[in-house]
Amino acid sequence: MLTLALLLSSQLLLLQNDGSDFKDLGKYLVIGFVLAVGAGVTFTVVRLRLRDRKPQTGQVISITSKDE
Repeated sequence: MLTLALLLSSQLLLLQNDGSDFKDLGKYLVIGFVLAVGAGVTFTVVRLRLRDRKPQTGQVISITSKDE
């Protein structure tokens, strides 16, 4: 959902700018890449921290028989 919002907002920025040349478009591409990498790293760090706070409940299934 966040990716879609970033994509739409970047398209609006490009459509509103009538006098852009290739240098400007390259700059926008680099800025978009940096923002996408930053969003990915932030999402991963937040997800890992939430996983560490709430450890998974381990349900152990034993395949050995009780006769031994």
